[in-house]
Amino acid sequence: MNHHLYPSWDELNNQLVSCSLCPRLIAWSQEVARIKRRAFRDWNYWGKPVPGFGDKKGRILVIGLAPGAHGSNRTGRMFTGDSSGDFLYAALHKNGFANQAEAFSRDDGLELNDIFITAVCRCAPPENKPLPEEIINCQPYLLSEINLLPTVDGIIALGNVAYQQIQRIFPIFGWQAPKLPFSHGGETISMNGSPWVITSYHPSRQNTQTGRLTVGMFNDIWIRAKEKLNQVE
Repeated sequence: MNHHLYPSWDELNNQLVSCSLCPRLIAWSQEVARIKRRAFRDWNYWGKPVPGFGDKKGRILVIGLAPGAHGSNRTGRMFTGDSSGDFLYAALHKNGFANQAEAFSRDDGLELNDIFITAVCRCAPPENKPLPEEIINCQPYLLSEINLLPTVDGIIALGNVAYQQIQRIFPIFGWQAPKLPFSHGGETISMNGSPWVITSYHPSRQNTQTGRLTVGMFNDIWIRAKEKLNQVE
């Protein structure tokens, strides 16, 4: 196991939000928070690394790419405050994984059921493109979350970067890395105690506005996740 594992949620999240391992990302997150988008000029932007969020006894771990510059980097909560989050939480609510369809701030009352949401990178990267070394720097936080989530049966990878990261970290836990090429709706079964994996296109504006990822396609992912949970019970 990786010796960088943090033994408790408090230690993990305190270390995470004060992390300064990636100067490029820290500088960018803070610059965005200072300049702001006109629509959010009254907001006090978060402007720091963003911790994971959700049900700590959840059976599904959702892994995204990184905070959006004016989404999570503004609100301080995963997938909160931008179009990706709107698309995600609407689907989660429809399928019983969230108590409401909207996510606009850390104190909006949103609660997740059976799901914990995290990301490969915790700081907003320029052009939504973290560098390989930045992904490696962030890896201990993801490993620690997995270690602190003992009830996870399955993982949903939102996008190819998240799927590649799963392939990297599974062997660290002694799990067999999935071999399937990335696709929307790709699926593996649990083997030797490893979580099952479902792959999905990321609900980015780029994918949802071009029709590459439709509401129906995304809904199918969560229906399938529920079916897999029911098979375990």
